[in-house]
Parts: sequence; structure tokens; C-alpha cells
Amino acid sequence: MTKRPVTKRHLPTSPFKAPVAPPPKQFAMGDRVTHDVYGLGRVTGIEEGVAVLVDFGSVQHRIMSPYGKLSGL
Repeated sequence: MTKRPVTKRHLPTSPFKAPVAPPPKQFAMGDRVTHDVYGLGRVTGIEEGVAVLVDFGSVQHRIMSPYGKLSGL
């Protein structure tokens, strides 16, 4: 028998606030960004809610949403 992780659910009558998901990151054309693996770059293309195309100087990469390793400067 395999064990499944237990998911906690928020009861509407609970006095504690339900956990709130952080808003998704949004980038605009020309934004300077940094990536944990690729370093500094500039946003050159946007696929709304799906991915961004970032030019890191010698190479361009398509970074998929939710952009975990990508942050704006």
C-alpha cells in the first residue's frame, strides 16, 4: 500500500486565514532580468501567461511560466 501526502484544506468557519498564492510574475518587453542558471538578460519576447524569451547575450532562452528561477531587476 502506498502512502499519499495529506492535503490540508481550509474550513470556511476557521478563524485562521486561508493561505494566499502569490501573484504570478509579469514581465514587459525590455525588462532587465536575472536567472539562477543563465545570469543577466533582457526580455525580448512575451507569450502572455505561458513563457518569456530572454536574451542572455550569447544565447536566447524561452523561460516557461511560473518563472521560478527568473526575477526582475
